[in-house]
Amino acid sequence: MSEVQTGKNVHFDGPEYSPKHDHKRLTGQILRVFDYMKNGYWRTLDEIHVATGDPHASVSAQLRHLRKARFGSFTVNRRARGDRSRGLFEYQLDLSPPNETEDDEYDDLPF
Repeated sequence: MSEVQTGKNVHFDGPEYSPKHDHKRLTGQILRVFDYMKNGYWRTLDEIHVATGDPHASVSAQLRHLRKARFGSFTVNRRARGDRSRGLFEYQLDLSPPNETEDDEYDDLPF
């Protein structure tokens, strides 16, 4: 079971990360996103934002984190919703057994 699934020992890092200021907020965000997405339904960033109350950019960042090994190596699927030229995408969290994705492989993706 991952740290996100247990809600314990969730570890963030980065050049601007300050545990004193950021740990509680980021842990809450990833837990809310995970809890909302764990049923496997497809949802847009806006739908996740409305349900969790977290900013769109934070929702996007937490979806990226869920792909990382320390957060469970989950598969986060993405597909266009409706006409692809509109640029609207939806996401799905797959709770199948963890994949073997390298921890930082998805850091540069725009979602």
